[in-house]
Amino acid sequence: MSNPRSPSHSGLEPDPVVEVYKSHVDRTLLRENLRKTPTERVLALMALQKLAREARDAGLALRS
Repeated sequence: MSNPRSPSHSGLEPDPVVEVYKSHVDRTLLRENLRKTPTERVLALMALQKLAREARDAGLALRS
């Protein structure tokens, strides 16, 4: 039985490059994120941006 979401269902062959990338995607993280509300996703993104800013600032402080 074919998967209706698979490219072969539409008559297209899967792209080997895309298939390699897909094999390295952690789908559990994607599912976990999709369970969040849009507000929760934005808050998580803001927290990640804050962490990145703090890491950048710490790196700059070490260089000076």
